[in-house]
Amino acid sequence: MKADNLTRRFGPITAVDGLSLSIEKAQVYGFLGPNGSGKSTAIRMLCGLLKPTAGTVSVLGFELPEQADAVRSRIGYMTQEFSLYEDMTVLENLRFLSTIYALPRQQRRERVEQALETYDLRDLQHQFSGTMSGGQRQRLALAAATLHQPELLILDEPTSGVDPQSRRDFWDRLFDLVGHGTTVLLSTHYLDEAERCHQLAILNEGQLVAEGAPAELMNTLDAQVVEIDTSEALKVRHELSQHDQVQSVAQLGTRLHALLDNDIDDPVAEVTRWLKDCDDDIEVSAVSANLEDVFVAATENRQQLEPET
Repeated sequence: MKADNLTRRFGPITAVDGLSLSIEKAQVYGFLGPNGSGKSTAIRMLCGLLKPTAGTVSVLGFELPEQADAVRSRIGYMTQEFSLYEDMTVLENLRFLSTIYALPRQQRRERVEQALETYDLRDLQHQFSGTMSGGQRQRLALAAATLHQPELLILDEPTSGVDPQSRRDFWDRLFDLVGHGTTVLLSTHYLDEAERCHQLAILNEGQLVAEGAPAELMNTLDAQVVEIDTSEALKVRHELSQHDQVQSVAQLGTRLHALLDNDIDDPVAEVTRWLKDCDDDIEVSAVSANLEDVFVAATENRQQLEPET
C-alpha cells in the first residue's frame, strides 16, 4: 500500500494534509494521534470509502478511487462503533455477511463454522448481538470482517470501550492473522497498543509528524528525558515551566517525567540546579524515552507547562 501527498479538505478545514507513506505486507501498521488529527479520514481514503481532494493511493496493486470496487472485496473493515445488526443473532449476522461477501454456498458454511470456533463464538451463536458485552461484540465484529479472508484488514479504533483482557485477546488474534499473511492497518488512542505495531505513524493536525518502528522512534527521540522524584510535584513543575529548555512535563504519582532539549550537557545536574530551592529530598535521574514521550514531542509545540489552577 502506498499513499503520495494524500490530502482531504472539508470546506475550509484540511483534515489530512499531504500524507505520504508506504505499508509493507503482513505487518501491523498503526495510526496514533489526538482527536481530530485525521486518523479516521486517512483510513477511509486508504480503503476507498472517501475520495481524496489531492494525492494518489495504491492498495493491493489497485489505484484508488478509480479501482475502488476491485479493492473492496479484498479488504475487511471494522468500524469504531459496532455496526452489525443488533436484532440478529451471532449466527444470523455471520451468515448474512457471508452472503454479502458473495462466498460460494459450501464455503459460506465452512467460513461461518470456522469463525465461530476461531473467535470463541460457538456458545453465543444464538444470542442477539445487541445483548452482548463489549468484548463479545468486538470478537463478532472481527469475525465478520475476516469471513472472506481479506488481504488487508482495516480497523478504526477497534478496542475503544473494551476491557484490558479483551484487548489483549484481540491483539493475539490480530497477530495470528498477520502470521497468515494479512496486512493490518489500524488507528488507536492507546499507547500500549501503538507500541505493539510493527510500524507507527503519528498524525497531528492532519500531518504526518513521526513514522517508524516504535523502538526506533523511542531511540531517536530529539530530546533528553529525566525523572524527578519529589514530594512537592506542583512546586517543582511550576519551577520547570520557567525554563525554555523544558519541552514538557508529565506527572506520574509523586514522580515527574520531563523532556529537555538535547543541547543540555548534563541534564541531571542542570535540573538539580534549577530545583535546588524546591525540595530537599528531590531525586533526579536520566531515564529512557517511552512512547508517550515520543507522542508528546511530536504533537505538542511547547504548550504551557504550568498546571491549571
